[in-house]
This record gives sequence, structure tokens and C-alpha cells, in this order.
Amino acid sequence: MLKSKTHERHIDMLTTSFGEDIVKLLQDPNIIEVMLNPDGKLWAEAYDKGKYFTNIIFNDKQSTNIIKLLAAYHQEIADYDHPEVACELPESGARFQGWLPPVADAPTFTIRKRATRIFTLDNYVEYGSLTAEQAEKLRLEVKERKNILIAGGTSSGKTTFANALLHELKECKDRVIVLEDLPELQISAADCVKLTTTSSISMRALVRGVLRMRPDRIIIGEVRDGAALELLKAWNTGHPGGICTIHANSPEATISRLEDLVHEVVSVIPTRLIQEAIDVIVFMQRDHTGKHKVNSITELKSY
Repeated sequence: MLKSKTHERHIDMLTTSFGEDIVKLLQDPNIIEVMLNPDGKLWAEAYDKGKYFTNIIFNDKQSTNIIKLLAAYHQEIADYDHPEVACELPESGARFQGWLPPVADAPTFTIRKRATRIFTLDNYVEYGSLTAEQAEKLRLEVKERKNILIAGGTSSGKTTFANALLHELKECKDRVIVLEDLPELQISAADCVKLTTTSSISMRALVRGVLRMRPDRIIIGEVRDGAALELLKAWNTGHPGGICTIHANSPEATISRLEDLVHEVVSVIPTRLIQEAIDVIVFMQRDHTGKHKVNSITELKSY
């Protein structure tokens, strides 16, 4: 009972420190991300209109209090010597990344919400971010078990688009294994196992381990290190139909980025392995309005 009351008290204090404005944004199913800049301006990103200024301005005291309270909730310290707070928000599980001076001029944080709804391929077509022909092509490629890399810059909508492709597996009979650093992907396949990395279990270790779990498809939230080599091996040895996101600045740079990640663990780049494992590169980009769009769909024939 004491623990429950302490938990409730922390929740109440956090809710009060956030204030009605942020609470409303976090409760809005249309909002993807909430960002507080050091100048106190609060920005948000929505599914329908991209990033925008909310016309809300916080003072340093309020934003500092939010960061310190979240640290305390997770039994951590946030001060001049410990300026970073990276955690999940209680209840919602939204991802929080906050910084205090001296890292930033003033308190700043970003809250990335878990997806509250699936933005389907049809939704992308409806909003003009994907053509009907492209949507049908992608549906066919998922059905035909092509390995798909979703590439793009930060906040280009890679994870949201990955969820749209995963939605196409809703009636799939394959055994699907999903690996993530943070739980952001959503899939409703009947035979599905979701695993997340920990401080002691890396993505590379997870990829190696799931090969003993009889996967038909291996899905990775994001590849950002030497796990890329294990992924290529897995996709190329009887586990096609995978989906993975990767940071890159263009479709062409996607392969270079993949090579760099593989190079972290081997000295010679296995070009043949890359060519045989990767079938399609979907490149995501934000247009001038902040809307996420599919910039291109590229089939990797050779390179």
C-alpha cells in the first residue's frame, strides 16, 4: 500500500509539473512527439500536419522541475554533474530524453510517444505521401517476403512507416520475431514474439539468439551497429521477409551506411551478402511542411 501511495504521489507531481498543455498533447492520439527547446518554446509533431509551434512557452524553473522529477521517479539524479535523463514516462511508456546545463544553455527535452494507432499504407495514400501504385507494390513485396530496409534521417517517419508495413502482416501465418531497443513497433500477427535489448543484451546478441527460436521473419526496429552483419546473415539464410529501419541521407547512402556498420565488426565488407540480403530500400523524407513522405522505393539489383 505504501509503495502504491508513493507511486501515485509521484504521478500526481509529474502531472502537475507538466501542466495541462503538455498533458493534453500527450493524451492527443494525433500527436507523435513533443519537444521543448532551451528557449522555452514547445513544439509538437502530429500525424496530419507534421511539426508545428504550439504557441506555448515554458520558463526554466518549470522545465527543470520536470526533468528532476522524472529522474527522481526512476531513482536517478539530475543536476549539473548528471545533466542527462533518458527514461520512459510512467503509465504511457513514452520515451523521454532530457538535458540540463551545462550540456544545454537551458533545460530541454523531447518526448516520443508510443504509437497509439497504426498509420496504414492506405492512410499514406490518402494524405498524398504515397501513390496508390507504390502502396500496391509494397503490399506485393511484403507478401512475396522481400527484405525491406526503411531509410531516412532523424524524425523522417521510418518507425511509423515500418508499422504500416507490419500492418500488412495482420493475417500472416508466419512466425514473426520483432527485435527493438525500445518497444515502438506494433504488429498483430497471431504468431509473434517481441524482444528488447537491455544493458547486458545487445541487438547483435538478440539477432544471433533468435535464430534458435524458429523465426520465419525477423523484424528489427533499427540497426545502428555491428548487428547489421548478423541481420544480413539471418536474412540471407532462410529468413526472408524482414523489415528494418536505418539512418541514411539518401537511397544510395543507405548501402554506404550499412557497409559502415558491418565494418565495425569485420575488416572486409561482404558486398555479395549485402546484395543478396537486401531487396528493397524505402527512403523516407519530410517535405517543407513537415509531412512524412515516401521519397523513393528502390530495388537493389546490384551495386
